Amino acid sequence: MRILIRKAIIIDPRSDHHQQERDVLVGGNHVMRIGTDLPADGADIIESEGLHLSPGWIDLGVQIGDPGFEHREDIETVSLAAAAGGFTGIGAYPNTEPVIHAKPEVNYLIKQSRLQLVDIWPIGAVTRHCAGKDITEMIDMQRVGAIAFSDGAAAIQNNGMMMRALQYVKAFDGVVINQPHDASIAADGQIHEGKVSTSLGMKGIPNMAEEMMVQRDIYLAEYTDSKVFISGISSARSVDLIRQAKRKGVAVSCSVPVLNLVYTDDDLSTFNSQFKVLPPLRDAEDREGLLAGLLDGTIDAITSNHVPLEQEQKKLEFAYAGFGAIGLETAYALVNTHLGKTLDQTALVDKLAIQPRQLFGLVPARIAEGGKAEFTLFQPNRNWTFQLKERYSKSANSPLDGLSLNGWIVGVINNGQSFFR
Repeated sequence: MRILIRKAIIIDPRSDHHQQERDVLVGGNHVMRIGTDLPADGADIIESEGLHLSPGWIDLGVQIGDPGFEHREDIETVSLAAAAGGFTGIGAYPNTEPVIHAKPEVNYLIKQSRLQLVDIWPIGAVTRHCAGKDITEMIDMQRVGAIAFSDGAAAIQNNGMMMRALQYVKAFDGVVINQPHDASIAADGQIHEGKVSTSLGMKGIPNMAEEMMVQRDIYLAEYTDSKVFISGISSARSVDLIRQAKRKGVAVSCSVPVLNLVYTDDDLSTFNSQFKVLPPLRDAEDREGLLAGLLDGTIDAITSNHVPLEQEQKKLEFAYAGFGAIGLETAYALVNTHLGKTLDQTALVDKLAIQPRQLFGLVPARIAEGGKAEFTLFQPNRNWTFQLKERYSKSANSPLDGLSLNGWIVGVINNGQSFFR
């Protein structure tokens, strides 16, 4: 593979070429030259108006479907969907069948994804079958390639189990990921508890169901002197709690799903089950609190919260529909469309590429001669329309069909391979 990227604006704060227009010549898996007016010398040329180039983006906590739920998503389709969304790496949650809770399952996932353009990093389960009862051999999984540990969609409810997990991973400087969702408080809630849930006659999920678990995880991380990553916060109060903990020096980090940055529970007034997600869409005050957390650095990463589901799970009465939406292909464009004037491209790349690698000890990506060619190419000002019939994901549970977006993914380069739209 030999590719010449012409006149791309480099977005990489760690690079000497940050915010400069440069040609980049890629040969195989490495950057051969960076400069201006480079000769093609037989290379395939990529050139387009307003082209930007950054280190490859990372999405943490993707439901990949394989093994066991390949009818929703498999390795090939999740890789294509990730590449189409600008991601060169994804962290795979363990909620598969069998669950990724031991060395064989971690090895299976690594083997199945070894030849893929997109890196798929296993996130091992904290408890067997993600059932919250018996702790797994996390050190064995870490040694063969698991980058972190979580029960994924099954939030760790038991305080003692969460404490022991944090103590366990401290031995190898690992990270426990938890979704802040107290099931005993959320109970059978369907949407955010507030004016909209009351007006619709729907049982609500109070902010407290998230905030109490955020506070618990912060307290346990401080007590164990270990690392916790709180995945998918949606409440302004959660942002405040994490902000205060960081100021105290607690090793806590967090992410926010794209849909929660853009939409609120008002968008559920028509009972559109495609907007039924976890964490739930909350009110405008919470949304503003999330944005403030992004701007001041409290929130470390932006995620797609990609949860593929078959249509039989979504085309039901709202109360019976499943929680979740696909999002890999639209994550960047959605946040760029709605928040592009608030978060510049450098800030977006920091939340999509730089911070995720730092948090999980992944090899830093830096645009430099001789470095690995792991890039995302994008046009921030190009308009396009998302059409579900043209998606790469196997599932179609998205509320964005037919939506006009601003921010186009030109393609990605990684592992000596490329994908261009």
